[in-house]
Amino acid sequence: MFSFNQWLRENKVAMWILTVLRVYIGYDWMTHGWSKLTGGFQAGGFLTGALEKATGDHPAVQAWWATFLEKFAIPNAGLFDFVIPLGEFLVGLGLILGCFTTLAALMAMVMNFAFLFSGTVSTNAQLVVMEIFIVVAGANAGKIGLDHWVLPYLRGLFKKDRTIQPTDTPTITPTKKTA
Repeated sequence: MFSFNQWLRENKVAMWILTVLRVYIGYDWMTHGWSKLTGGFQAGGFLTGALEKATGDHPAVQAWWATFLEKFAIPNAGLFDFVIPLGEFLVGLGLILGCFTTLAALMAMVMNFAFLFSGTVSTNAQLVVMEIFIVVAGANAGKIGLDHWVLPYLRGLFKKDRTIQPTDTPTITPTKKTA
């Protein structure tokens, strides 16, 4: 029986499609991050604008997100001035290189949702849908990339043979009683 999930996770055609998708999304993230890193980025204006979208007859920003913006994000705008551009650039780099692909796509989704929650639709909704395919595909999305070597190496580090016992552990051997 056909399983789309299995196809995404194991099929070679899916692997190539996911690679193209991954590089496209990665390029988008990396270029936006790079322009913010080199052009000077100030999150304060965006955050204040998002907070203003929480009022009126049809608010685009929900009250719980507005509270987060007002109480945490705006007072710490300097932190976001650093984290957003760096996060965008690193997510893009990870997706392009195919290194920690699933994590990079997951973090891209987190940023897309943050922008959506802040009332900015733009291409964020489409990116979330594409990133879901990469996350669901797991390792297959990064097989044509550094994950091909990185993931097996990391698995090897954490899968040591645990059947070896220390030599100072006493062992009990059964004895036969004779009559």
